[in-house]
Amino acid sequence: MSEPEKPVYVSRVRIERQRGPVRLARLPAEEEPVVFGVHGEVAEHYRVPPDAFPPHATTLDYVVAAAAG
Repeated sequence: MSEPEKPVYVSRVRIERQRGPVRLARLPAEEEPVVFGVHGEVAEHYRVPPDAFPPHATTLDYVVAAAAG
């Protein structure tokens, strides 16, 4: 039996929940945290009032952008 391969890369990401749907993501190679939240139809789906939090891109927005890139 051969030895299992070691991972080439391990992503070191830290998520900090602020309040409500707002989270800060500490990502490698980024000096400032990335802000995640909700907006538009996503906020409506989760029943977050439009004026409760400033709109921010969702984690889903980032996944779609990453997959499209």
